[in-house]
Amino acid sequence: MYAFAPRKGGAGHAIVVVIAALLMSPVTASAQLKVMISGGFSGPYEKLLPEFERTTGIKVATGSGSSQGTGPQTIASQLARGVPTDVVILSREGLTELIAAKRIAAGTDVDLARTPIGVAVRAGAPKPDVRTVEAFRQVALKAKAVAVPSSTSGIFLVENVFPRLGIAGRVNVKMTPRGAGAAEMAAKGEADIALLPVSEIVHAPGVELAGVIAEEIQLNQIFAAAVVAGSKEAEAGKRLIAFLTSERAAGAIRSGGMEPLGKRRSD
Repeated sequence: MYAFAPRKGGAGHAIVVVIAALLMSPVTASAQLKVMISGGFSGPYEKLLPEFERTTGIKVATGSGSSQGTGPQTIASQLARGVPTDVVILSREGLTELIAAKRIAAGTDVDLARTPIGVAVRAGAPKPDVRTVEAFRQVALKAKAVAVPSSTSGIFLVENVFPRLGIAGRVNVKMTPRGAGAAEMAAKGEADIALLPVSEIVHAPGVELAGVIAEEIQLNQIFAAAVVAGSKEAEAGKRLIAFLTSERAAGAIRSGGMEPLGKRRSD
């Protein structure tokens, strides 16, 4: 249903018409949309939200939570205890779990953007070479502490990458509830490096991007959006998602360290 930068004519033209119709469709002026978002897409979202509110008249209240993991801060946990939410924006892995749990309105999930895992260091600190698998392995082993979020990217690193590299249990991993916490540890010098999505590194204070990890061990993480099952503002939610997948959102997404996708998973 949705696609980014479709071709003129044929099916591509029809997709543009559908997105345009959603963006211009009438929604009650008093619509109050509640969004729950994880850190990975927060940078572009924060830049784009004022334009969406200004051009549509829809007011948006934004809460936050982690895409995956355990504890009360996850988006899944917040939905389970009844936190009012109309739209969720989180990693595709986390959204897949919500779909399986019947928390998402069928057919509303859309891939928004993709970003790789990067290496953050304290601003001004030397930037290690992490371009190859072996270089990354050595950097991780030599670090006094490595900060990772306890959500999708951190789970992937701890459960997949470190064991594959033979360094599980040999790296001093510091897990934080959110990516912002991992970046903060690097900024304060409490960790030599932080590993998290590039989109979170580029707007985190006090850190700089040293590079992205090698493609052989990379998770090019997709962030997606969907309307929550039972939402009373489903049309406003679809309108927000259509805006985030539109051509005019692409620039903010790219400047936020992400590649725009703007398509449904089934496309």
